[in-house]
Amino acid sequence: MDDSIVVAGQELHSRLMLGTGKYRTMEDMVASLEAADVEFVTVALRRINLDDRSQKNLLDYIDTSRFHVLTNTGGCQTADEAIRVARLARAMGLSDWIKVEVMSDLKYLLPDPIGTLDAARQLVREGFTVLPYINQDPDLARQLQDVGCATVMPLASPIGSGQGMVNFEQIKIIIEQARVPVVVDAGLGAPSDAALAMEIGADMCLVNTAVALAENPPLMAEAIAEGVRAGRKAFLAGRIPKKAYASASSPLEGVLR
Repeated sequence: MDDSIVVAGQELHSRLMLGTGKYRTMEDMVASLEAADVEFVTVALRRINLDDRSQKNLLDYIDTSRFHVLTNTGGCQTADEAIRVARLARAMGLSDWIKVEVMSDLKYLLPDPIGTLDAARQLVREGFTVLPYINQDPDLARQLQDVGCATVMPLASPIGSGQGMVNFEQIKIIIEQARVPVVVDAGLGAPSDAALAMEIGADMCLVNTAVALAENPPLMAEAIAEGVRAGRKAFLAGRIPKKAYASASSPLEGVLR
């Protein structure tokens, strides 16, 4: 089934993005990217050692002829910091696609809505393709679309928590009102979480920790990719409504009594 999606003019055949942090080895990361068969990978530029060029860094392990790099501004606590990181990524020739993360709260790592909107607005003006990471906030999602963001990326639950889709009613509202693709990002811990995100109508998922810290990262990457595909098919197929009572699988009309 060809079910590609277009994000900012870029046609994607995989509805899963993978992060590149927390892997025990670079070999695990590379094998996971290949097992999931993704097209976009996220890279936190601030967490890469760019000073010692005698040592290989994360970017040296990513085959950019196969994978598109989505630079993220992870580690930035203000809009100004995020803007500087985005400009650095552009100057390095990495990408004009930027995942904007602004998190002033270092304990819970929840997105700063004001800083995120400020950074996104400025980067869109400078011609970047902006994919902002946000809370489950339909109003902020609308404002980010209004300033020209290519997607909105609401969290399922806190980064790295593995809690999954804890409270997704507001994500449903974001999906209902969206004029751009909705990417569920952060907190997904298992293939079933990714499947549920896609079942409620999300366009894509972004996963990192659930794969990187799994006992077998490549196998988990493959499993989550399958979860994304299963959830998407279920959404397209249309699930039955939930009922408070039983409904026999076989009709009773004409049954011998």
